[in-house]
Amino acid sequence: MSVETFAPEQAVTVTDAAQAHFQKQLAEKPSGAVRLSVKSSGCTGYKYVIDIVEQGQEGDVALKLDNGLTLLVASDAMGMVRGTEIDYTREGLNQMLKFNNPNVSDECGCGESFNVG
Repeated sequence: MSVETFAPEQAVTVTDAAQAHFQKQLAEKPSGAVRLSVKSSGCTGYKYVIDIVEQGQEGDVALKLDNGLTLLVASDAMGMVRGTEIDYTREGLNQMLKFNNPNVSDECGCGESFNVG
């Protein structure tokens, strides 16, 4: 797998809360990684996809998180997610991953899909 390097301001960042969430998800797969990609979906254009994987795909960008986990970003998604902060939030009884993406130009009303300008 080839790895591409980006300056910190261009990379995806992950809050401590999201890192703790991913660590729990990977508890039974300590050699695994979290992979972020996007796919065409919804009324606005794209949807974030988070997968737990054993290894990345060709061209994925590997980012080492503070807690030692690896975040893989699909090469075709990097342009859309560069600068994004991934957070794990609690809103009432719901807990969810939240993507604070400065590239988003439009989101659907339900928050499931986005578009970049």
